[in-house]
Amino acid sequence: MSAPHANTTPGERLPDTRDLVGIGFGPANLALAIAVKEHNDQRAPGDAIRASFVERQDDFDWHRGMLLEGATMQVSFLKDLVTLRNPGSAFSFVHYLQDRGRLVDFVNHKTFFPTRIEFHDYFRWCAARFREQVRYATTVTGVAPAPGSDTAGVVDELDVLTRPAGAPEAAGSAGLRARNIAIGTGLVPRLPAGVETGERIWHNRDLLHRAPLLTERTHRRFVVVGAGQSAAETADHLHRTFPDAEVCAVFRRYGYSPADDSPFANRIFDPAAVDEFYRAPQGVKQQLLGYHANTNYSVVDGDLIERLYRTVYQEKVAGTERLRIMGASEFAAAAPTSDGVRVTVRSLTGGETLALDCDALVLATGYRAGDPLDLLGDLADECLTDGQGRLRIGRDHRVETTPRLRAGIYLQGASTEHSHGITSSLLSTLAVRSGEIRDSLLLNAAERDLRAGAPLPTAPANRG
Repeated sequence: MSAPHANTTPGERLPDTRDLVGIGFGPANLALAIAVKEHNDQRAPGDAIRASFVERQDDFDWHRGMLLEGATMQVSFLKDLVTLRNPGSAFSFVHYLQDRGRLVDFVNHKTFFPTRIEFHDYFRWCAARFREQVRYATTVTGVAPAPGSDTAGVVDELDVLTRPAGAPEAAGSAGLRARNIAIGTGLVPRLPAGVETGERIWHNRDLLHRAPLLTERTHRRFVVVGAGQSAAETADHLHRTFPDAEVCAVFRRYGYSPADDSPFANRIFDPAAVDEFYRAPQGVKQQLLGYHANTNYSVVDGDLIERLYRTVYQEKVAGTERLRIMGASEFAAAAPTSDGVRVTVRSLTGGETLALDCDALVLATGYRAGDPLDLLGDLADECLTDGQGRLRIGRDHRVETTPRLRAGIYLQGASTEHSHGITSSLLSTLAVRSGEIRDSLLLNAAERDLRAGAPLPTAPANRG
């Protein structure tokens, strides 16, 4: 796998140089780690892809603050980390169930959609096998050309600079040297302009961490802003968890809109749809994103909508209305008070404003893609962009760069939605995408070896 380095003979491996360093170790880079391992298990040790990963959390964690009791996945268990690429993989959800002793029980459950809590446990079950390859509790501070790699005007290797999570910048940086990096740092919470989170103002991702700490609740009221699945789940959870409190759900739509999960619409999440989207003209890409936004953005599972409506109606019958659906309204402002938050809500139809004193404001206002260029420093100038200033990304998920930068930069997540489609930030194609990135690593390594005169990899030891 390894290409030679200056001052080495062809084929010689530097012991401190990785073929791949993954930045972030969420589901995307976990799927990549599995794809790499399955390749390595069939190759001679000298032809293995040497991979390491860096994760700022103390352990593998996936939206733990929203692992609500009873909340189910919105994708089939067959869209796990491996099955669509390798149905026989030992890392499949079915193998996980067998290992946990629940395979027959799950079959009898007659569902394609496990709970979010169970799928989180599946992810952790997979991640546990890569503990030696992951530097947890470590923050990546930047990426720079490796000293000595910038020879003849070409950068072949990168240093991924790190420091312990929580340490001040003055603590300095250590590094991991890599021929390729895969950036999978996840999404960044989107907050209304001018609003900062605090003791009583949270993004919904912190719901289960913050809500139990509210031991003093003067107003017995929560305000939830947002119209999507997480917003509806948050309102439902608070309503059930705090039976003495009023929950006000604020959003611009007249009511919650159902997600389109019909079979034909779901084809937008198929691996083949990524190929079609990537080849499409830019105007068609924008049309497809618009047509199918209701499969993912600001929409709610139909069963949850029915349950919330049933709750509102039954409370009207009983004369105790605790769940208030404030549609056609918008969040206008929030001001912390001595015992809570004063939230200002504006009617979109009449323009009137209403002040709501509440114990906590929960912003279920979604996420945005982080900018991968923030990590690259001066190397960002070597990354090519399109006419709208967005990164140009190859079908293999590799950023297109100037000839000076030969080291590979691969992107996983929402920052590729403009090029690869709506599934970029979702779980649906993780299994296939990880195989595509792995194969690209191998192809680019073979090209480097040919340029340097290194011997080609040996044949697989076992293709079974």
